Amino acid sequence: MLVITNVSKSYDKVKQALKGVSLTINSGDIYGFVGHNGAGKTTLLKAIAGIHDFDEGEIKVLGKSIQTEALEVKRVIAYIPDNPDVYDALTGMQYLDFIADVFQIDGETRRQRIGKYSTMFEMTNVLGDPISSYSHGMKQKIVIMSALIHEPKLLLLDEPFVGLDPKASYLLKDVFRDLCSKGSAIFFSTHVLEVVEKLCNKVAIIKQGQIVASGDTASIIKDQSLEHIFLELTNES
Repeated sequence: MLVITNVSKSYDKVKQALKGVSLTINSGDIYGFVGHNGAGKTTLLKAIAGIHDFDEGEIKVLGKSIQTEALEVKRVIAYIPDNPDVYDALTGMQYLDFIADVFQIDGETRRQRIGKYSTMFEMTNVLGDPISSYSHGMKQKIVIMSALIHEPKLLLLDEPFVGLDPKASYLLKDVFRDLCSKGSAIFFSTHVLEVVEKLCNKVAIIKQGQIVASGDTASIIKDQSLEHIFLELTNES
């Protein structure tokens, strides 16, 4: 699904944000990505999504390069940043229709999916309201809904549970499982290690731009907690 090979990136040509990062994420994986602030999580997610360029290496989604076949890759992925920017002047429905138009989703399919997710996330009654009137959590929900409209093969998320109420967080985890049961893959960053431990079958830990551990969550944790392993591997001393 997603193959990252020896990816490096520097913002100032001195300090590297990513140093030879390699990861493979397969269909059906719910892959957690953890690290301290500034470790390189967001940089890598944006590189996969085609927002950031990178200096060396290769990123492929379903065998297509994000550098040379960006449009083909973007058709099958969705990316949700940690602080989503949305068009505040649009209503929730107008925004969802706009995204559905971008991905060329037919009318019946979009109605079904918008109906499904607006009911799930309790947004049906506010879809006619301008996004400017939404709370942070509601904006997070509308962006999540927009990312699901085309049922992406690869869903990338940066701190997806921040701002969501407990019920929405619970439902989003179910959405992750449902997508992956259909062959998609999820790759998301988070500081909530308990979520990774309980939800993810795979995990990667990044420290100062380098992957220090990756693979099956159970194999990495063994008889300890992810918190213990994380602190051990990312100790700066």
